[in-house]
Amino acid sequence: MMPKFLLKRWHGYQTVWAFALLLIIDAFLVAYNWPLGLVCLVLIAVLGYIMVRAEILFRRELVEYMGSLNLRIKRVEGEVAASVPLGIVLYSEDHSIEWHNPFVSRMFEEKTLIGSDLLALFPQLPFKHKEKKEGNKELPGEIQFEYRVHDHVYELYHYPEERLIYIYEMTELATLREKYENEKLALGIIMLDNLDEASQGMDDQQRTALIARASSEITAWAKDYHVYLRRLSSERYLMVLNHSSLQQLEMSRFVILDNIREMTADLKVPMTLSMGLANGSDSIRELGELAQSSLDMALGRGGDQAAVKAGQRLSFYGGKTNAVEKRTRVRARVIAHALRDLMQESDRVFIMGHKMPDMDAIGASIGIWKAANLYHVEAYIVLDSSNPSIDRLMEQVRKDERLMQAFILPEEAMQMMSEHSLLVVVDTHKASMTIEPKLVEAISRVVVVDHHRRGEEFINDAVLIYLEPYASSAAELVTELLQYIHEKLQLTPLEATALLAGITVDTKHFAMHTGSRTFEAAGYLRRNGADSMMVQRLLKEDLQEYIAKAEIIKHAKMIYGHIAVAVTEPGQVIPQLLIAQVADSLLNMTDVVASFVVSERPDGVIGISARSLGKMNVQVVMERLGGGGHLTNAAVQLEMSIGEAEEKLLEVLAEIDKEEELFE
Repeated sequence: MMPKFLLKRWHGYQTVWAFALLLIIDAFLVAYNWPLGLVCLVLIAVLGYIMVRAEILFRRELVEYMGSLNLRIKRVEGEVAASVPLGIVLYSEDHSIEWHNPFVSRMFEEKTLIGSDLLALFPQLPFKHKEKKEGNKELPGEIQFEYRVHDHVYELYHYPEERLIYIYEMTELATLREKYENEKLALGIIMLDNLDEASQGMDDQQRTALIARASSEITAWAKDYHVYLRRLSSERYLMVLNHSSLQQLEMSRFVILDNIREMTADLKVPMTLSMGLANGSDSIRELGELAQSSLDMALGRGGDQAAVKAGQRLSFYGGKTNAVEKRTRVRARVIAHALRDLMQESDRVFIMGHKMPDMDAIGASIGIWKAANLYHVEAYIVLDSSNPSIDRLMEQVRKDERLMQAFILPEEAMQMMSEHSLLVVVDTHKASMTIEPKLVEAISRVVVVDHHRRGEEFINDAVLIYLEPYASSAAELVTELLQYIHEKLQLTPLEATALLAGITVDTKHFAMHTGSRTFEAAGYLRRNGADSMMVQRLLKEDLQEYIAKAEIIKHAKMIYGHIAVAVTEPGQVIPQLLIAQVADSLLNMTDVVASFVVSERPDGVIGISARSLGKMNVQVVMERLGGGGHLTNAAVQLEMSIGEAEEKLLEVLAEIDKEEELFE
């Protein structure tokens, strides 16, 4: 501590003025009594000497005190920097570390890092600036990111202007956060999606034994993955699990799907499961709704698969088999009656298919138009333009004046629609793929009739949905509806032929995707005057197109032993129909179970058509590229170069091979 007498010293101007006053007084004293004045002068000199000595001592002690204080402060600063629970790094302009505290040494388990390259230690640098605010004060230039080293998690704050980094350990918080995420609730619903078909012809005892076998398998599977299972009915189960268990299920790719199918392979119709799971919401009610919508999605895609909704991500697993054909027509009758009522309540009915419509879309549209006419409802088919796949059919339509007048442009439909209008979308369930998506948005009442597996995009606000992936074509579904929509229905030969042509195209002349109901629909159309010879004429191939197909097939190559991939030359423009036909032709080759054809279309985009014999789900491949379709028939359009499209296709096939081991 500073001496107390020094705290009471005179200093500055006060001392100078005091001595000046004493000298003036002494001068007067010398004038009157010089001996006394001389003595006083001596005393003043002694006092001045003492004061100067005291000032010198004070300054010396002050310097010593400040030096010791500075030393103590530096020692405390060093101790604080060494023991503070955060890391501090100072670096030079060339990004080499100039100084760091012991925290950083312990962090990297190194004695010293001085001179090390900063970017080698923290490869995340530099990052985009993330400004933070403290009240009205902004901290510009702060970069925050997470860093992991030696199983520890750190949060770094980087100030480029000061060339300074602060490091905070967040391991406990990260562990707690990870535990919280892993323990988040997930809900799921399991459904035996074809129990009635699989147990057809069984007595009660056999049916009960079948359900018991399936239940035992599902229960054992749930126990292995720490899933709480609650049976709701003979064909429905509730799953309660956490996020960690859900991740394990996704990694296993839901092996229970294959187990149940293989376990019942001896039946005429193997039993299959469908699952819908949801995770990522804090609301149990919302989780339940998402799980149900996921199950609907899985069923809409044909069943035998799991759909997982986790936040914004929707994933599908399984789907290796075709949808099982329903043996009952109750649903068709119910849908037909509901469609009839909707038509009768409407002032106009608009029918619309997908872009670049094919025979199936036009045939189904004509069938719906016929149904509306039976009830004297004004109906129109929306078509923007013809294309090679329907040119011959449209030539026949032009000969029928009444039917030809039903075809209108999208612009006309937009002007004619009203709040009481009805829109029937056929052969697609995606608004973006329709001829005029704005029409879907503008009309409040929409009906969907489609046979494709349900994709992530869907017209959810439709008042009536008839989505049956087991069906060969939309024309088949419409033909069944016509049989129940009016008992006195009489189709003209052209109308029946258009529907039969749609079925013929999508079944590859009844060679694929056919069930008993497909032939029943074809028989009904033949009885109503469908001309099979006209169908053959409508589907005849052009010689030049055949030569063009052969040229593309010549460049096809085999990958994974059983997949044929054909890619056209850059700049070679091929119509979408021809691309699809080449993919169909490749399936006829020996050992080919799936085919992919990549080519540039007339509209400038790259089209990929995918076909399969059923062993491989090409819909999954196309969905990963942004497209969709059916298990054996799918496509996608990409806005990129043909080389990039081929590269992306091969990358997706490699990913699927890594996940599922294609054709092992």
